[in-house]
Amino acid sequence: MTAKLTALGLMSGTSLDGVDIAVLHSDGARHIQPGPDGFYPYDTATKQALRNLLDSAADLPTAVLADMALWPDALIAADNLVTEAHYAAVDDFLSRHDGPVDLIGFHGQTIIHRPEEGFTLQIGDGQALAQLTGRPVVARFRHADMAAGGQGAPLAPLFHAALLNDVGGDACAVVNLGGVANLTYIGQQDEILAFDCGPANALIDDWVMHKTGQAYDADGALAARGTVDEEVVTELMAHPYFAAPPPKSLDRLSFSAAPAADLSAEDGAATLTAFTAAGLAAAMSHCPQPPKRLILCGGGRHNATMRAMIAARCGVEVMDCDALGWRGDALEAQLFAWLAIRSLYGLPLSRPETTGVRAPISGGELFRP
Repeated sequence: MTAKLTALGLMSGTSLDGVDIAVLHSDGARHIQPGPDGFYPYDTATKQALRNLLDSAADLPTAVLADMALWPDALIAADNLVTEAHYAAVDDFLSRHDGPVDLIGFHGQTIIHRPEEGFTLQIGDGQALAQLTGRPVVARFRHADMAAGGQGAPLAPLFHAALLNDVGGDACAVVNLGGVANLTYIGQQDEILAFDCGPANALIDDWVMHKTGQAYDADGALAARGTVDEEVVTELMAHPYFAAPPPKSLDRLSFSAAPAADLSAEDGAATLTAFTAAGLAAAMSHCPQPPKRLILCGGGRHNATMRAMIAARCGVEVMDCDALGWRGDALEAQLFAWLAIRSLYGLPLSRPETTGVRAPISGGELFRP
């Protein structure tokens, strides 16, 4: 039995909106006690720098991205911005919430994920954050998995399984609707299967920003006024990713909204939202048994149009994870607090059924102040 620790988890997702932060008291196993949490938005300059970097980094060879000595100035600058934003979030959060913090789990900001090349890049300097905060930091969570033949993603499944330990019931799936969507299937005999199943918010966010100047489609209101173009959905679903068996994982830029280019703002939002739902419906065919319900977490669960389309296309019960007492907006930050504790204890962060890694493997790199 491992001792209980208090960890602070940090997550900045592919939506590029900012830093989620959450305290978790845990033994890195099934004792999971949430503490306070919060959100710190990126400032406009940081958001724009990251958005520009995502576009430019897509064209950079892996050999350049893997060697910091070859990084272009924009990547170095963004690395510093991400580290500074996370430190500012931690500093303010701890000034508002008393209590000891044994370590910090720092995911960083994903810029490129190329599982076919065994490469992933999350920027943000773990050693610098440890120096600035005066606390041990666990970062680089995905690298050991990829070095051992895994996809490096998704990393949430074992946490989902631990949270579901007290729920029971029929086979179900936890679906995280972030920039991309990932699914964790949990069977009645504790079978587990996990993989990225398609886009979630990323294409919609980019579409809405381009068409309206807004950061996202609040509550799916824009999509609700549009009409789904099923021919475009069919064209988008022809991508070979959907037929490929898991394990599999995605980059934020794996899909393009180009087939929807001629649609109105409303129809495009509706069509891309339907694409998210269709990708999830296709993913269910890879589950050992059809899940009886989908437990939604991540920012996309707030989108009423997306929830309705998922329910209609998947044909199963859909519920918000908050109904189970989970803190849906803090869940990914809690995840990286939990993974940091597991990393410190050498416990597995992934398994063959979750990332395709050859054997259960721990991961993360510890940086001490």
